[in-house]
Formats: sequence, C-alpha cells, structure tokens
Amino acid sequence: MTKETFDLIKQDKIKKGNVLTVAQVAGIQGAKSCSQLIPLCHPIGLTKASVAFTMSEDLPLGHRVDIEAHVRCKGETGVEMEALAAVSAAALTVFDMCKAVSKDMQIGGIRVVEKSGGKSGHWTSDK
Repeated sequence: MTKETFDLIKQDKIKKGNVLTVAQVAGIQGAKSCSQLIPLCHPIGLTKASVAFTMSEDLPLGHRVDIEAHVRCKGETGVEMEALAAVSAAALTVFDMCKAVSKDMQIGGIRVVEKSGGKSGHWTSDK
C-alpha cells in the first residue's frame, strides 16, 4: 500500500473508522462463518479465534499490514480453513475501508504457517 494509506491507518485517520479494530472483528467473524462460505467445509465448534496485525515498512516490499490468525477447536479436525478465512476476511476489510484513499493495494501471501493436532499431527511451513 502507499505510505499515505499506511500512515492514515497507523494514525487512525481513515474516514470509515479504526481499520485494524474493524478488520479484527471481521477476521474472527470469518473464522466462525467458514462453513457458510466454503462448500463442503463442515461447521466446527471453535474454542479460539484471534487475529493480530503488524504494520511493516520493510523495503523493498513497501508498506503493508501483516495479518496473522490463530484458531483452535477441541475436535479431531483441523481448522486451517477457518484460519485462512479469518486472514482473508480481515484483509478484505482493510482493503474495503482504505479503497477511498488508494485503490492499488494488493492482498497476497495468505498461507498456513503452522498446524497442530488432528489426524495429521504437527506441521510447520518451510518458508
């Protein structure tokens, strides 16, 4: 995103409201609504859904909002789709709230970083 958009988010000056707070709620809602969004994804009783943000000014990648979700359940199933839905919903909310300032933002790099439990056990991304 542009430096202007980044600074407006950081200073809480986006006209639609506090971007990161609204995106956090959207992310949690996304995790809870996953089975309604993804065909054949069954409803899961989640015990935790959290979304966190890091504002990064790394060059050459530029200004960006990194989004991380943590999702848990007590069942014997994975919650990867719920975590991916959480990050996606949060990212789409950031885009929606900031598009009046900048339409050239990009959403990308959404991936599972770590998974534990379920039938396949513990897994960590190599990246």
